[in-house]
Order: sequence, then C-alpha cells, then structure tokens
Amino acid sequence: MSRNRPAGTPALRALGAAEVAHTVREYAHDPRSELSYGLEAAHALGVDPARVLKTLVADVDGRLVVAVVPVSGELDLKALAAAVGGKRAVMADKAAAERATGYVVGGISPLGQRQRLPVVVDSTALDHATVLVSAGRRGVDVELAPADLLALTGASTARLGRP
Repeated sequence: MSRNRPAGTPALRALGAAEVAHTVREYAHDPRSELSYGLEAAHALGVDPARVLKTLVADVDGRLVVAVVPVSGELDLKALAAAVGGKRAVMADKAAAERATGYVVGGISPLGQRQRLPVVVDSTALDHATVLVSAGRRGVDVELAPADLLALTGASTARLGRP
C-alpha cells in the first residue's frame, strides 16, 4: 500500500500525519443508487462487503458512541451497548452525528472526527489483512490494516454485527 501525504479530508490528513500505510479508493457515488452507501462502495470497488466497514453513530445512555461494522450486515444495538458498559443504545440523531463527527451521513469516517468519540470496531474486521472505511466523503474510501484502524481511533473490538 502507498503512503499518501496529508491532504483532503480530516481522515486522510490524520492518516498522513500518523504515517500509516493506506490506499485511497475512489468511486463514482451515485445519489440515485438503491444500495446503501457501504454496499454501493463495495460493489463499485469490487471488494467483498465483509471487508468494507460502515461507520455508525449511536446514542448509548445519553452519550455518542461510534460503531464500525461490515456493510454486509447490521449493527446489533444491544451488543454495542454491552460493549461500552451501557444499558440502551439507539441510533443517534443524524444532525447530532454530523455535528460530532464533522462529516455528513454516508461519508462519516471513524478517522479524523471533530470530537473524539468512543469507537468500537466489529471483531470480524481482524479476520482481514486490510479493511475499507469511509475517507470522510461519499465516493472515497481508504484501505488500511485493521490494527492501524484500531490504533488511530483508540477503538476496542466486540462482535457488533449481525447478518
């Protein structure tokens, strides 16, 4: 993988500043697509959806938490709450998620967020040599090693996804 210089989105600048090996993967986002943002990315890039991770923001007992799960499944909110020692999780309000992360829905990256939120990555990410996450803009993903994703976000891992 190449090392890209800090440029572009906050996520790409964070990767560059940390000198983490990564590859920027761009595709033409189609706003008319009936696929979810993540499945659209997997399809457009020709990547197994289990390796493409979506970044979701949830409210767990009144605090925002980031969940990173494969686009091939869904987030188990009970599992997320348990992973962060909470009782109840619901999906965060779109505006609150965008304010906290600095990204728009469909382009939220776990990297370079405006506020440092707790991050939990689905443990299946560790099954792959590399994974793809949003680079902070629709139509741009970044491929990196799961260990680097965990290190840069300070994430913990847990089984969060369900098929």
